[in-house]
Amino acid sequence: MKKRIQLDISLDENQLPDQIEWSATDSPAENKQACKAFMLSLWDGEQKNTFRMDLWTNKMEIDEMNFFFYQSLITMADTFKRATNNEEGAHKIKTFANQLAEDLNILKKNS
Repeated sequence: MKKRIQLDISLDENQLPDQIEWSATDSPAENKQACKAFMLSLWDGEQKNTFRMDLWTNKMEIDEMNFFFYQSLITMADTFKRATNNEEGAHKIKTFANQLAEDLNILKKNS
Protein backbone atom coordinates (compact mmCIF):
# COMPACT_ATOMS: atom_id res chain seq x y z
CA MET A 1 0.00 0.00 0.00
CA LYS A 2 1.23 3.48 -0.85
CA LYS A 3 0.21 6.83 0.55
CA ARG A 4 0.74 10.21 -1.02
CA ILE A 5 1.39 13.70 0.30
CA GLN A 6 1.23 16.42 -2.33
CA LEU A 7 2.32 20.05 -2.16
CA ASP A 8 1.26 22.60 -4.75
CA ILE A 9 3.11 25.91 -4.74
CA SER A 10 1.94 28.89 -6.78
CA LEU A 11 4.59 31.51 -7.49
CA ASP A 12 4.20 35.25 -7.92
CA GLU A 13 5.78 37.30 -10.71
CA ASN A 14 9.11 37.25 -8.82
CA GLN A 15 9.06 33.44 -8.58
CA LEU A 16 8.39 33.59 -4.81
CA PRO A 17 5.73 31.41 -3.14
CA ASP A 18 2.37 33.15 -3.26
CA GLN A 19 0.16 30.23 -2.27
CA ILE A 20 0.85 26.78 -0.80
CA GLU A 21 -1.71 23.99 -0.80
CA TRP A 22 -1.31 20.43 0.40
CA SER A 23 -3.26 17.21 0.30
CA ALA A 24 -2.71 13.71 1.60
CA THR A 25 -4.38 10.40 0.91
CA ASP A 26 -5.04 9.88 4.65
CA SER A 27 -6.34 13.40 5.29
CA PRO A 28 -9.99 13.64 6.34
CA ALA A 29 -10.26 16.81 4.22
CA GLU A 30 -11.70 16.23 0.78
CA ASN A 31 -10.07 19.29 -0.81
CA LYS A 32 -6.57 20.70 -0.82
CA GLN A 33 -5.71 22.65 2.32
CA ALA A 34 -4.05 26.05 2.22
CA CYS A 35 -1.06 26.86 4.41
CA LYS A 36 1.34 29.78 4.65
CA ALA A 37 4.54 27.83 5.38
CA PHE A 38 6.06 24.38 5.58
CA MET A 39 9.32 22.76 6.56
CA LEU A 40 10.25 19.40 5.14
CA SER A 41 13.27 17.37 6.27
CA LEU A 42 14.31 14.13 4.61
CA TRP A 43 17.11 11.92 5.94
CA ASP A 44 19.39 10.27 3.38
CA GLY A 45 20.81 7.24 5.21
CA GLU A 46 23.43 6.53 2.56
CA GLN A 47 24.83 10.07 2.45
CA LYS A 48 24.18 10.65 6.18
CA ASN A 49 22.72 13.99 5.28
CA THR A 50 19.46 15.89 5.67
CA PHE A 51 17.70 17.41 2.69
CA ARG A 52 15.58 20.38 3.73
CA MET A 53 12.98 22.42 1.98
CA ASP A 54 11.56 25.45 3.77
CA LEU A 55 9.01 27.62 2.01
CA TRP A 56 6.63 30.32 3.14
CA THR A 57 4.28 32.59 1.28
CA ASN A 58 4.57 36.33 0.97
CA LYS A 59 1.46 36.49 3.20
CA MET A 60 3.23 34.91 6.20
CA GLU A 61 3.62 37.52 8.93
CA ILE A 62 6.63 37.69 11.27
CA ASP A 63 4.51 36.95 14.35
CA GLU A 64 3.07 33.90 12.59
CA MET A 65 6.56 32.71 11.62
CA ASN A 66 7.77 33.13 15.21
CA PHE A 67 4.86 31.03 16.52
CA PHE A 68 5.31 28.49 13.70
CA PHE A 69 8.93 27.96 14.73
CA TYR A 70 8.00 27.69 18.40
CA GLN A 71 5.33 25.07 17.69
CA SER A 72 7.68 23.23 15.31
CA LEU A 73 10.39 23.03 17.98
CA ILE A 74 7.94 21.70 20.57
CA THR A 75 6.69 19.10 18.08
CA MET A 76 10.27 18.15 17.16
CA ALA A 77 11.02 17.60 20.86
CA ASP A 78 8.06 15.22 21.13
CA THR A 79 9.10 13.39 17.96
CA PHE A 80 12.71 13.20 19.17
CA LYS A 81 11.56 11.64 22.45
CA ARG A 82 9.35 9.06 20.68
CA ALA A 83 12.06 8.19 18.15
CA THR A 84 15.03 7.99 20.53
CA ASN A 85 13.49 7.61 23.99
CA ASN A 86 15.88 10.41 25.01
CA GLU A 87 13.86 12.35 27.57
CA GLU A 88 16.74 14.63 28.55
CA GLY A 89 17.39 15.70 24.95
CA ALA A 90 13.66 16.31 24.38
CA HIS A 91 13.52 18.36 27.56
CA LYS A 92 16.47 20.48 26.38
CA ILE A 93 14.76 21.17 23.05
CA LYS A 94 11.55 22.21 24.84
CA THR A 95 13.51 24.37 27.28
CA PHE A 96 15.15 26.16 24.35
CA ALA A 97 11.78 26.56 22.57
CA ASN A 98 10.15 27.98 25.69
CA GLN A 99 13.04 30.40 26.27
CA LEU A 100 12.79 31.55 22.65
CA ALA A 101 9.04 32.02 23.05
CA GLU A 102 9.63 34.08 26.18
CA ASP A 103 12.33 36.19 24.52
CA LEU A 104 10.09 36.87 21.52
CA ASN A 105 6.96 37.33 23.63
CA ILE A 106 5.27 34.69 21.47
CA LEU A 107 2.95 33.00 23.93
CA LYS A 108 1.28 36.19 25.18
CA LYS A 109 0.53 37.27 21.61
CA ASN A 110 -1.02 33.90 20.71
CA SER A 111 -3.00 33.23 23.90
